[in-house]
Amino acid sequence: MEAIATILHADLDAFYASVEQLLDPSLLGRPIAVGGGVVLAASYEAKAFGVRGGMPGRRARELCPQLTFVPGHFKEYRRLGDAAIKVLGDFTPLVERISIDEAFADVAGCIHLFGSPPEIAKAIRRRVREELGLPISIGVARTKHLAKIASQVAKPDGLVIVDPATELDFLHDLPVEVMWGVGPVSKARLAEIGIITIGQLAKTSRGALEHLLGHAAGQKLAALAWNRDPRETETHRRARSVGAQSALGKQSTEERVFRPTLRHLADRIGTRLRAKSRLGRTVAVRVRFADLRSVSRSVTLPAPISATAILAEVAEDLVRGVLADHPDEQTISLLAISVSNLEKHSQIQLELALGLEDEKRRPGTKKGMARWVVDRAVDTIRDRFGWEAVAYGSVVSGAPRLVPDEFRELAEKDL
Repeated sequence: MEAIATILHADLDAFYASVEQLLDPSLLGRPIAVGGGVVLAASYEAKAFGVRGGMPGRRARELCPQLTFVPGHFKEYRRLGDAAIKVLGDFTPLVERISIDEAFADVAGCIHLFGSPPEIAKAIRRRVREELGLPISIGVARTKHLAKIASQVAKPDGLVIVDPATELDFLHDLPVEVMWGVGPVSKARLAEIGIITIGQLAKTSRGALEHLLGHAAGQKLAALAWNRDPRETETHRRARSVGAQSALGKQSTEERVFRPTLRHLADRIGTRLRAKSRLGRTVAVRVRFADLRSVSRSVTLPAPISATAILAEVAEDLVRGVLADHPDEQTISLLAISVSNLEKHSQIQLELALGLEDEKRRPGTKKGMARWVVDRAVDTIRDRFGWEAVAYGSVVSGAPRLVPDEFRELAEKDL
């Protein structure tokens, strides 16, 4: 049977900025950015000047003096993002949402109802524009990886359909950075050995890629370069990890900067873990320096955790290790924490007090149990009176946060 492209990847264009222009038509056609101290999102007009998300506000204004900053309407982002995904659900039940503003949809089973995949994609784009007033780009392809690439090529406000018969011709002409998993560091490493396009990557031996990028990444990219992507659309994905990150602009590597930021991230992650009755054994941190190079560290604990203080302290130790290994780095631009190896919450195994150095970080000790009780008390107060009703002193007294909590909540993947 002839292959047919039935996977759609729909992505709302410059979503946060587009919503702001929708809410205030006087902003249409003008370079705008959501945020202030840090650019959270930028319109296409601002991107034309080099303004990007995560950039310090001062640098953005240097690049684009006429840039207009807006504070953000986070409830509207949630409402309109949900409404756009609902349009996809009107055509097929096989919708996999991967962020607030993008999703995959498999339309193979509804062609007899709504027409060919290109016709369905056109109908979705028309409805989102007419009902919500927002631009949306859609890629249609045989695999999820290629559909996502096609939607990138379609931007802004376009539609790209990749014919299975010519998909490799389409794919191999594109730059490697459009691939899932190729960031600035991987792009630079590939460029060092002359790999600029996906076609050049496809012709490179898997062994060479694994040597350059590591075993897992090399294998993955070697397969994707030939559009080998067996993943199906998952409508109810079970999260394998939970995380949060904070864009800092350009901040000192001093502990007075990173410690309160990590405490705040741990607070958000711990709260979400406990709300879903989950614990995790592996804690990972990511530190991004001023040159956008990122370094990650992780540790797997003897017992799963969800306590805010324990998570924060483990993350702090990991970040201190990263900074000790990179003494020449004086500026950080992003910090992230993630917790994986998740399991459902069960009875905590009590431990005897043996005077161990890490006793307060062990959930089953007297000190560990005390931290659990504090967390549950904080959760109860917040559930009744709201998030701002109570906070941990180490978070409240920390450095001011440049990114609003509402924006973090939209960006963080739910369990």
